[in-house]
Amino acid sequence: MIKKLKKKILKYYSDSGHTFDHTERVYNLAVKIAKHEKDADMEVVKLSALLHDIARFKEKKDVCHAEEGAKMAEEILNQEGYDRDTIKHVCDCISTHRFSKRLPPKTKEAAILQDADRLDALGAMIIGRVFSRGGIKGKPLYDPKIPPAKEYPSKVSGKTCLNHFKEKSRLLKPKSFKTKEARKIAKERYDYLFDFVKRFEKEWRGEL
Repeated sequence: MIKKLKKKILKYYSDSGHTFDHTERVYNLAVKIAKHEKDADMEVVKLSALLHDIARFKEKKDVCHAEEGAKMAEEILNQEGYDRDTIKHVCDCISTHRFSKRLPPKTKEAAILQDADRLDALGAMIIGRVFSRGGIKGKPLYDPKIPPAKEYPSKVSGKTCLNHFKEKSRLLKPKSFKTKEARKIAKERYDYLFDFVKRFEKEWRGEL
């Protein structure tokens, strides 16, 4: 059923800045975390992770992808014959996963989805993603004359690639994650990312 659903939703990513590989990583991380959480509903975890960014392509139209994604997930899961309780649970997870909304998770499964999604905003993968997107948009790698924004998100955030890490990634401190397994993974990724930031700045200044 999961494989069938995966094939069905791939079309929604053809017009999205968020590629499907992000969803696959979140899916794998969510499953990994759920295995360490007692009584986690694995079906809900898998479905919510697979569908969490399904409305990303609509964000260009000023639509909240989490709220719209929950609506789209409800329709898709109804078509696939899932029961009402499972659908509601999955939609609750999706509707609260967005980092910028800062919504508390209502269930263990929602916490797992939040953690998995936020883990992909740390470590080596986010370095690649930020510089890749920055290149497409013509954003400078770094400019020491442009300080990082004090609030995220804001109208002045994201002016340089490196500032993204100091604006958003810095907020994803390991202790902010909800599950023990995610906190462990986050610690390693957070340290790796900010060791990179320090090294980048030293190399920029010609100190290394």
